[in-house]
Amino acid sequence: MELDVGWVITLFAIGFVGSMISGMVGIGGSIIKYPMLLYIPPLLGFAAFTAQEVSSVSAVQVFFATLAGMFAYRKGGFINKKLVIAMGIPIIAGSFIGGYGSKFLPDSAINLTYAVMALVAAVMMFMPKKETDRTDYSNVSFNTTVAVIAAATVGLLSGIVGAAGAFITVPIMLVVLKIPTRVAIASSLAITFISSIGTTVGKVMGGHLLLIPSLVMVVASIVASPLGAKLGKKMKVKVLQWILAALITATVIKIWVDILM
Repeated sequence: MELDVGWVITLFAIGFVGSMISGMVGIGGSIIKYPMLLYIPPLLGFAAFTAQEVSSVSAVQVFFATLAGMFAYRKGGFINKKLVIAMGIPIIAGSFIGGYGSKFLPDSAINLTYAVMALVAAVMMFMPKKETDRTDYSNVSFNTTVAVIAAATVGLLSGIVGAAGAFITVPIMLVVLKIPTRVAIASSLAITFISSIGTTVGKVMGGHLLLIPSLVMVVASIVASPLGAKLGKKMKVKVLQWILAALITATVIKIWVDILM
């Protein structure tokens, strides 16, 4: 693949936008970045990536974007360690089972699973959530049993469709567990980072990783994700919730259009 300055700038811009959104709303950034990587380079006259290459570059970018965003939120005490452990471990376990079991399912079933997950996430984001901006997040409580069961279910379904699952983890935290928005976003970054470790290692070992695009996206992630996190901390809670709702709704529309077409 020819190294072109315009091509590098395009990749950096895609990584920057995806990583800033990742840091801001805690959903990994793949919702925006995956289609951008797939469609924007060929539209601008550059070589197109295959879906396999996009997923590999995306996995590396999510790893570094969530890591950088996590560090940015760490100082404010927004990451709830108990929540990360309660949901992180079941999600990883469930994703392994779902990932293995997906080989027994037809593509239509996998696509439908993804579509239903996204639809449920969108509906949950539009459900009324009573919350005010606050400064002290040290006494956040939640039902651990419900958190573990919900996380294991999300992990299982996410493993089937090959997604990180953050787009539905955050709505579950907000609506089911009643976690404050800022804590949900920061903790989701930590959980997504944990779950992305295995995905990233698998992609590297699988030999699908493209070095230059991955390096460009990593640099963009390290720069943009903390900026997104800082911006997210300054935004009003309702604004963050609406941005999340808009992103998830856009994903739902795209998935269902693809299925129905």
